[in-house]
Amino acid sequence: MAASELYTKCARVWIPDTEEVWKSAELTKDYKNGDASLQLMLEDGTNIEHKLDPKTKNLPYLRNPDILVGENDLTALSYLHEPAVLHNLKVRFIDSKLIYTYCGIVLVAINPYETLPIYGSDIINAYSGQNMGDMDPHIFAVAEEAYKQMARDERNQSIIVSGESGAGKTVSAKYAMRYFATVSGSASEANVEEKVLASNPIMEAIGNAKTTRNDNSSRFGKYIEIGFDTRYRIIGANMRTYLLEKSRVVFQADEERNYHIFYQLCASSHLPEFKTLKLSSANDFLYTRQGRSPVIDGVDDTKELCTTRNAFTLLGINESYQMGLFQVLAAILHLGNVEIKDRDSDSSLIPPNNRHLTAFCELVGVNYQDMSQWLCHRKLKTATETYIKPLPRLQATNARDALSKHIYAKLFNWIVEHVNKALITNVKQHSFIGVLDIYGFETFEINSFEQFCINYANEKLQQQFNMHVFKLEQEEYMKEQIPWTLIDFYDNQPCINLIEAKMGILDLLDEECKMPKGSDDSWAQKLYNTHLKTCSLFEKPRMSNRAFIIQHFADKVEYQCEGFLEKNKDTVNEEQINVLKASKFDLLVELFQDEEKATSPTGQVPGTGGRTRLSIKPGKSREKSSKEHKKTVGCQFRNSLQMLMDTLNATTPHYVRCIKPNDFKLAFSFDPKRAVQQLRACGVLETIRISAAGFPSRWTYQEFFSRYRVLMKQKDVLPDKKLTCRNVLEKLVQDQDKYQFGKTKIFFRAGQVAYLEKLRADKLRAACIRIQKTIRCWLARKKYLRKRIAAITIQRFTRGYQARCLAKFMRRTQAAVVIQKYQRMYMEKKRYRQKQAAALAMQTILRAYMARQKYQALLREHKAVIIQKRIRGWLARCWYKRCLHSIVYLQCCIRRMKARRELKKLKIEARSVEHFKKLNKGMENKIMQLQRKIDEQSKENRSINERLVGLENSYTAESERMRGELNRLRGVEEEAKNKSNQVTSLLEELERLRKELSATQQEKKTIEDWAQKYRDEMEKMVSELKDQNGLLKTEKDDLNRLIQEQSQQMTEKMARAIAEETQQLETDLNEERSRYQNLLTEHLRLEEKYDDLKEEMALSSNVSKPGHRRTDSTHSSNESEYTYNSEYAELEEGSRAAEDVTRGIDTSLTLKLQKRLTELEQEKQSLRNELENKEEQFQRARARDDAEFKKARGAELEYESLKRQELESENKKLRHDLAEMRQSLLGDAATGAGAPGSPAYKVLLDQLNASCEELEVRKEEVLILRSQLVSQKEAMHHKETMTEPSVYVEDVSKLKDADELKQAYIGLKDTNRLLEHQLQTQRRGYDSEVEALRGELQNVKEENNRQQQLLAQNLQLPPEARIEASLQHEITRLTNENLDLMEQLEKQDRTIRKLKKQLKVYSKRIGEMGAGQTEGQTSPGQMVDEPIHPVNIPRREKDFQGMLEYKKEDELKLVKNLILELKPRGVAVNLIPGLPAYILFMCLRHADYVNDDQKVRTLLTSTINTIKKILKKRGDDFETVSFWLANTCRFLHCLKQYSGDEAFMKHNTSRQNDHCLSNFDLAEYRQVISDLAIQIYQQLIKCMENILQPMIVSGMLEHETIQGVSGVKPTGLRKRTSSIADEGTYTLDSILRQLSAFHSTMCQHGTDPELIKQVVKQQFYIIGAVTLNNLLLRKDMCSWSKGMQIRYNVSQLEEWLRDKGLMTCGAKETLEPLIQAAQLLQVKKKTDEDAEAICSMCQALTTAQIVKVLNLYTPVNEFEERVSVAFIRTIQTRLRDRCESPQLLMDTKMIYPVTFPFNPSSLALETIQIPTSLNLGFLTRV
Repeated sequence: MAASELYTKCARVWIPDTEEVWKSAELTKDYKNGDASLQLMLEDGTNIEHKLDPKTKNLPYLRNPDILVGENDLTALSYLHEPAVLHNLKVRFIDSKLIYTYCGIVLVAINPYETLPIYGSDIINAYSGQNMGDMDPHIFAVAEEAYKQMARDERNQSIIVSGESGAGKTVSAKYAMRYFATVSGSASEANVEEKVLASNPIMEAIGNAKTTRNDNSSRFGKYIEIGFDTRYRIIGANMRTYLLEKSRVVFQADEERNYHIFYQLCASSHLPEFKTLKLSSANDFLYTRQGRSPVIDGVDDTKELCTTRNAFTLLGINESYQMGLFQVLAAILHLGNVEIKDRDSDSSLIPPNNRHLTAFCELVGVNYQDMSQWLCHRKLKTATETYIKPLPRLQATNARDALSKHIYAKLFNWIVEHVNKALITNVKQHSFIGVLDIYGFETFEINSFEQFCINYANEKLQQQFNMHVFKLEQEEYMKEQIPWTLIDFYDNQPCINLIEAKMGILDLLDEECKMPKGSDDSWAQKLYNTHLKTCSLFEKPRMSNRAFIIQHFADKVEYQCEGFLEKNKDTVNEEQINVLKASKFDLLVELFQDEEKATSPTGQVPGTGGRTRLSIKPGKSREKSSKEHKKTVGCQFRNSLQMLMDTLNATTPHYVRCIKPNDFKLAFSFDPKRAVQQLRACGVLETIRISAAGFPSRWTYQEFFSRYRVLMKQKDVLPDKKLTCRNVLEKLVQDQDKYQFGKTKIFFRAGQVAYLEKLRADKLRAACIRIQKTIRCWLARKKYLRKRIAAITIQRFTRGYQARCLAKFMRRTQAAVVIQKYQRMYMEKKRYRQKQAAALAMQTILRAYMARQKYQALLREHKAVIIQKRIRGWLARCWYKRCLHSIVYLQCCIRRMKARRELKKLKIEARSVEHFKKLNKGMENKIMQLQRKIDEQSKENRSINERLVGLENSYTAESERMRGELNRLRGVEEEAKNKSNQVTSLLEELERLRKELSATQQEKKTIEDWAQKYRDEMEKMVSELKDQNGLLKTEKDDLNRLIQEQSQQMTEKMARAIAEETQQLETDLNEERSRYQNLLTEHLRLEEKYDDLKEEMALSSNVSKPGHRRTDSTHSSNESEYTYNSEYAELEEGSRAAEDVTRGIDTSLTLKLQKRLTELEQEKQSLRNELENKEEQFQRARARDDAEFKKARGAELEYESLKRQELESENKKLRHDLAEMRQSLLGDAATGAGAPGSPAYKVLLDQLNASCEELEVRKEEVLILRSQLVSQKEAMHHKETMTEPSVYVEDVSKLKDADELKQAYIGLKDTNRLLEHQLQTQRRGYDSEVEALRGELQNVKEENNRQQQLLAQNLQLPPEARIEASLQHEITRLTNENLDLMEQLEKQDRTIRKLKKQLKVYSKRIGEMGAGQTEGQTSPGQMVDEPIHPVNIPRREKDFQGMLEYKKEDELKLVKNLILELKPRGVAVNLIPGLPAYILFMCLRHADYVNDDQKVRTLLTSTINTIKKILKKRGDDFETVSFWLANTCRFLHCLKQYSGDEAFMKHNTSRQNDHCLSNFDLAEYRQVISDLAIQIYQQLIKCMENILQPMIVSGMLEHETIQGVSGVKPTGLRKRTSSIADEGTYTLDSILRQLSAFHSTMCQHGTDPELIKQVVKQQFYIIGAVTLNNLLLRKDMCSWSKGMQIRYNVSQLEEWLRDKGLMTCGAKETLEPLIQAAQLLQVKKKTDEDAEAICSMCQALTTAQIVKVLNLYTPVNEFEERVSVAFIRTIQTRLRDRCESPQLLMDTKMIYPVTFPFNPSSLALETIQIPTSLNLGFLTRV
């Protein structure tokens, strides 16, 4: 394909960038061949010109379409190159928060530096059993692939985890091992998987440390082989370690730490057991403070030490050994603090009594002087002599550090050895999976021997990786039979040869170590001379003569030669080792006991280097040991590495490449530079290059046809899809080299899929444009037509409106003319009448005025006369009033003074506090007091007014008197003339009196004003008080209303609280049921394990026997927890016998299992009690009523039954007598009516006598009936005895007469004896009955006397009271008796009926036996002559009691034929539902009827154990499990229905009530059978889940129910399951058919409808949970079209529920999370409104699930848009306050607690017929 076709305008490319490594740009101009540059526009809008290399003319890399970005597999990208890989990883890591990505066979894991919830047990279960390409990338997917290939291919596997320090290698390896431990389990109860996981904290403590790049960096390499048995369960493990970084023990760089174990010990130094270690803070020791970073954020070293100690304990290292290890570690810390000082320039010394050296010697048990001596000296040996040489301080310090490193290395190897011992088992290993946690490629500023070995190991691993990738590519091409050529890939064999070949770097290093005066400089010169000119991969730095450069596969690395020889030799002072070996500390001696042997693969071997080696074996052993000791660290490492490569080559490798995204440990921060470096170093880009060199894109023909069907024309589509694809490709891609056709796939070169996607997108875009054009045209025309019709309609209505308006105007005009005419006429008439009325009114007014004037003149004259009369009278009265006023004034002054004093008192009282308090306390009382005061004041005013009236009257009288006096004075006027002086004085006195009168009147007026004012004030105060009272009433009403509202609210709140509490109680009850049922499941699992262990013990005891031992089919695998002590004793004896036979098995395991079983039984019992308590809260009311009827049952004595009848008849008679007595007493109300001798008294005595007589008659009848019953029984027994010999007599006629007579005599004698015995028995019974009746008669007499006394007392009372008292007493007594009799009646009804029926049966049997005896005594001739009467079969059927009788020895045959050998698909198909349950219950009824408790117990125990056995044998057969679930439930319902409890007898018929159990209460066995039903239900769910599990994902997610909605996206190397329905692929119809099969099977077996609903609900929960979990773990399924498919599938499931009538069972609600997830895929995801809608819609989804779906949402077509990161953050912010579980996946193992509602059967037991096909002929119907 020409470049001009791809590099067109708008095409996107990648260009190099210094900061981001690669930057995206878009072409603004088409590229033409020969152009020297490209016109580009960056994403920020900047236009640049990109110049091409003039030599190579290489164009920049093309960018993949957006639809391919974010793919799970990098090989799915169309353009495979470095920028595409980097961008895809960045998008997945930053935007989608996905840390795992496939790159072909490699899993790329990016360290998120954040704890993610993707490693729980739910995730493990989700990945278990899945194909690697069917789920999103995960370390669990790699582990599952390895586990599956091991089981499928019978080949060992390896998981190689590599990467830089801090990239997450250790964590990835840990999770892989956790997956194996969880999925496989262990082959024994030794908890091997827990031990394998427990080795991690130990190795992390002693081998991991904090570095600048990682807080938990592994400073050694390890390869763990996890062993599996033939059933692929973990049996053990083995660990190999490589190249421990010993130098870290004595030196750490800045911001680094020593190994974790040292800091854990220092942090725990305060513990009592560590006081002897003499430790303190980590800053106090040289070996732990050099890095100046003793603490790791978020890590508690004290807790970590507890974890480490627990791991030691789990691995079998006891406390003493642990303390020994801690002593050695503490001693190393103290040794590092030993200070060595200069004595002179050539020698050194340790100050005496050095505290740390003393502590060191005490901890390791060595002599202080010896250790002090050899720390500063060394022994030199020559051929002739030995001498001691002092060491300078620097050499002595180095020797001390070397000793510390040596001790730690020995301790490390000892721990590894003991961990391996703990992980190894005696079981033969069948296969293994190795997990390699190896250091990645390293390059620092200063690289030394450790980095050299690490990079050497990575070169070997990279070579193995390249060869494996190339091999897989070659196999794929050969498998598809396409031509292929050798692919050129980087071969790093030359670099490996440079290091390990003859005269290579390691050889020269070992040779230099052997030289007496070898040095790093001389070794460097040898390297330069040997390789500088011969090898292009070896270089010499320009500015150094003590370094060299190697061109590794990842990068060039410069190594400093300083220290290479010393680290390679790894020497230690011999005398120091001798001192340590002489220690009294056993553990230290054990560490150095193998010093003469070759070291382990870690390679820490002492070298020579001028120091004497330690050898304690003489002769040949010493020579051999010295020869082994000559192996250097490099040699050891090379050998161990070669062993590792041989192991890896013998296994199938799986690769995990860990990437460190940044150097600052920031969560989800991506540094492109660092990422690219690691991608180049770990081989990911090499994988991409190898893949891109061939045909990286691969499609099956079906996938290609489905995806690119839009590019084909109808005529191109042929029946053969392979030929169709070939024809289409030849038309679309002209270059035949760009693709190849294989057998099942089409192979494409890099970039071809992008080209095809471009063509597809262009075709879809053109189709969309055409569709849009057509739709828009149709919409525009439709809009135009609507407008035209609307315009015509508007015109029509407008014109009509105008015409109507014109007509209306004309009518109005005409009407206006008429109105004007009549209006004008009216106005004129009105005007005339107004003028006429005005003229008349004027005349009337004028005439009236004149009359009034005349009247006024007359009136004035008359009034003048009256005024004169009045004035004269007034002058006379004035004088009198003045006198009276003076008197009143004096009185008023006195009263005013008193009133003011009283007012002052009242004011003082009103101002007081007490007044206000009283006023506030009782406002209504105050108002009443004020009202009374007002009334008093009114009375006082009235009295004052009366006084005033009296004064006026007196004044009037005085005036009259004065007038008389005045007349008298006038009469004597002439006489007074003479006394003028006296008159003048009288006039003056008169004037004074007048003044006083005026003053009195004024005072009166003042008082009246004050009184008026006071009245006004009081009225105002009263009004204020009334207002205040009104306010108080209003407040009172408000408070009452508020109280009512609060009361209503409280009522509602209490109702809600009660409802919530009820709901909570129901939830707690369901949780308790779930816990109880889970415990039952756990109990069943432990029983199965126990049985498996017994089988293994039995097998191991018979190992020497040839052949295969088959387990007996009748062996019970699951014993009921309610079996009896004898069975447990037998079980224990059997287990002890097996243990005695098997000596190799650990008996503690069996004891532990038994103890665990006991604990679980106790816990189960406690939970059962708690469950019962919970249920009692809902059934208390009914329990009170039922408690009275749950007493001990059984057959009552016949005498008690008859007594009950007698009492009942007596009660009835007494009631009748009482009624007569009432009538008699009421009829005669006289005073003496109730006295002795009265009619009422006589009636009462007559009735009592009649009652006694009736009682005697009843007793006689009872005696007669009992005697008849006993005689009939004895006669029956006698006849059976007499007829028994006749069965065995062959010929009676052969006997002699004497023998006959003798036999008759003996028979008569026996008969007499029997009759005599019967007579004596009857006499004794009669005597006892007489005594009992006499006692009862005495009681009756006493009761009669008491009644007479009571009656006599009542007769002394008044008639009304007497009658009422007697009636009340009688009513009370009779009520109590009635209650007692009713209880007895309810208890004994069934017993009476049963006894009557038994009596009838015995009578018939006696009659039949009598007939048979008569028959047997006849002669043969009579037998021939007389006809044999046939048996009356209908009568026998009618009397059938619904019981089945069997013999004790037939019990095993019963359970075998009815349970073990009964197959649901065979004979049971034609049976009535639940027939085995009915048969078992009828057998149980007979055992109860004969009162045989042993038979009942054994029958129930055998039934339960046999059902368990058949379930274990055929537990994977759904029909079998469903069949026995239905029958177990029916059996449980029968036990309840016929138990005799009133609660279960409500729906029974009278005949069914007759069949109730009479002797035994089987409530405890009902609980056992209920537990069995729960276990069967759980087994049914598991069986159903195993059938549905393979169908769910394929049918609900992968299969396209609506064809053509979603297209198939390009996939990578790991193909997913195709969504096209091939033959054998499960579809939605498969699921529906399977559900229908389940439902029809359960209905056919007669399963209860409520139980079917619970099963269907559980089925739908499993479907929804599995579908949602897979949706959350599959990025390719999270698209809009898949959401539509899911919703359609869910609607089909709902339709199935409707068809079956199961919509109310709650199954639809279990699919709600899946429905909401599908809606979430389809809704808009852009704005805040969309976020709010999503939050309100997805109530059934957790926040983690919502965010996960949004992160995984992937457009299938280019027209869809991705979800932005900002929108996801908005969702997280809105959902922050939700209180929910952080769990991502739904629990697919969750089982709803099951209940078994009581479902009585209407089937009558006596009508059940037993088919002959059941082979139950030994059962007899009773």
